[in-house]
Amino acid sequence: MKLFVRATNWVGDAVLSLPALAALRARFPQAEIVILARPWVAGLYRGQGLADRLLVFDHNGRHRGWRGLERLAQELRAERFEMAILLQNAFQAAWLAWRAAMGERIGYARDGRSWLLTRAVPVPRTGEIPAHEHFYYLELLRRAGLLTELPRIEQVRLHVDPVAREQAEQKLRQAGARREAPLRVALAPGAAYGSAKCWPVEHYAALADRLIARFDADVILFGAPTEREVAERIAAAMRARSILLAGQTQIEELPALLAACQLFIGNDSGAMHVAAAVGLPVVAIFGPTDPDGTAPLTTRWTLVREPVPCSPCFLRHCPIDHRCMTRIHVDAVLAAAAQWIERGVYRCG
Repeated sequence: MKLFVRATNWVGDAVLSLPALAALRARFPQAEIVILARPWVAGLYRGQGLADRLLVFDHNGRHRGWRGLERLAQELRAERFEMAILLQNAFQAAWLAWRAAMGERIGYARDGRSWLLTRAVPVPRTGEIPAHEHFYYLELLRRAGLLTELPRIEQVRLHVDPVAREQAEQKLRQAGARREAPLRVALAPGAAYGSAKCWPVEHYAALADRLIARFDADVILFGAPTEREVAERIAAAMRARSILLAGQTQIEELPALLAACQLFIGNDSGAMHVAAAVGLPVVAIFGPTDPDGTAPLTTRWTLVREPVPCSPCFLRHCPIDHRCMTRIHVDAVLAAAAQWIERGVYRCG
């Protein structure tokens, strides 16, 4: 069998869909599984044993606009896929699978696309499945008859190749990380979803300074190119020196770079999920989103949150005073971090 998977578009969703991809591989061990993903997500799947091939949806290049989509559909038609699993919810995903004449087209019945699917799966209603997002992707497979039950998953894992680890170490050293540092802390102050998810810049700067003063840590600022400006503002507001890698890493480098650290602190973001998946203890700062739905899929994490009546609102930008984030004190995040650091087992050695 030749099986097509349309991946999700965001890094966090991609990590949380890994259990569904693993279930597909287990269900069809002899199938050729091909994943189509956007460029900023595709690298996460390399070397994970979940797909035989990766196709990149070059939406800003050869697949741009309707002419580019038609070109992509014709490329996919030539592959002669027997089954399509659409983890992405968009109409476009179903249109591509239909236009490419894929034999069986399975996806959730939403965004007006049911008529393009051969198996339009009803979207789970609130309370029908557990709240965490990774169950959403697994339930698609269960309702399509590809799983008999939803598995219990406490930890999602990303494999990090030894060569990638060595390259990550070299990159960190070139950026200024110390060989003898007793601790490396990864900070991810951005969030692709919007500014409402972000803890204030001045809070991150104060936290970084205190981590350096108290633990002699190397503090490394990670983020996408669009988050570079936020990271630069944090670095400028600090008294001590940080290591600035925001906007200077590719998605396929991120797992290994994070695995070279001992602790992650950040907002509800894709980087948070990648850090959890490579085994880092995570201090997760939540404001407008709901940890019941998007907590990191690991047993090694600490939630820092200030309950306010308007949270979770799921807004991209706060229309009032951003109280769910501004009321989270530096002391609270530092205390959560210290609980992991002072156990000692996460120190470099």
